[in-house]
Amino acid sequence: MRSSTHTGTFAAAAPPRDGALPERREPRDGALPERREPRLWARARRALPFALAIGLVAFVLGRLDFGAFRAALARVDAPLFGASAALFILALLAADTFATVLVYRRLIAPVAFRDFFVLRGASYLPSLLNHHVGQAFITVFLARAHGVPLARVAGATLVVYASWLGCLLLLGAIAVPANGGPLAVSALLLGAGVLYLALLALRPARLARTRLLAPLFEAGVRGHLVALAARVPHVVVLFVGTWLPFWFFGVRIPLGAALTYIPILMVAVTLPLTPQGFGTRDVLAAALFEGFAAGVTREERLAAIAAATTTWAVALTLVEAALGLALLRGALPHVEAKDTAGAAPSDAAPSGAPRGEPR
Repeated sequence: MRSSTHTGTFAAAAPPRDGALPERREPRDGALPERREPRLWARARRALPFALAIGLVAFVLGRLDFGAFRAALARVDAPLFGASAALFILALLAADTFATVLVYRRLIAPVAFRDFFVLRGASYLPSLLNHHVGQAFITVFLARAHGVPLARVAGATLVVYASWLGCLLLLGAIAVPANGGPLAVSALLLGAGVLYLALLALRPARLARTRLLAPLFEAGVRGHLVALAARVPHVVVLFVGTWLPFWFFGVRIPLGAALTYIPILMVAVTLPLTPQGFGTRDVLAAALFEGFAAGVTREERLAAIAAATTTWAVALTLVEAALGLALLRGALPHVEAKDTAGAAPSDAAPSGAPRGEPR
């Protein structure tokens, strides 16, 4: 994972000699001194998302009629459901790669579509913990493989996030009035996006010179709009893949309502609260979609929703784990070797960076 040309933050430090203790590093550039977390607290913090997921799933299952839950599962065509999960993941991977690789090519290095497809697929394995862990995996890999400072690659990743959030803002701005909501909400959502683009156009010197934020200003308004347009297919695939699985279980959400509520579910699943959104997805879906579920009693409706969310989450986890493991062990080492061999010298400016920019 480490390029021989990389000399940045994550370069391997030389081991202490003669049994000497490692020298304490003083903070540089006004950074705060490093503090080690107590071991017990660190372990508790890592276990908290899993404990929260178990608690939320237990809360959902505790309200269910298990007879209705089993009946909802029995009505589903399992092979078709599994094939749909696999097709969704492949389509999502291709659309995500298409949108993301354009950003990294512009700001980091000439990353090939096929290579990033492999890298993004391999990142599905760490993404099982949380979506943002997978994004961090990609960021660190690109920094090391291409000899680019980690802060700069992280800044390019922020552009990726900005394109994703921009699509959600547009989706919300369209969906709210379409469902009879106030136009003021749409104006607020669009206004947030306009303010962000105005900040990019103004290019405050203090922000534009910051290594982490510099890629945002280099992309500029035009670059962000291009990234947003390229992100639309990815958001559409994710929207459809979040919406249609409910239909397997008789939870028929109309398109207008889906445009309002499905984006909320899409965002909630990516929050660093629980692994893969387990529990978070189930509780939120029960609150949002109970009125659209088939069933005479409330227990039957909640059972149909719980069957949809839990089985889809399990199916996606199995597909992502298998794909991520296969690419991580099979194809990604070849991509890393190729990228390392072709990495620019460490004293060369990264692709898309202005000459003379501090690295």
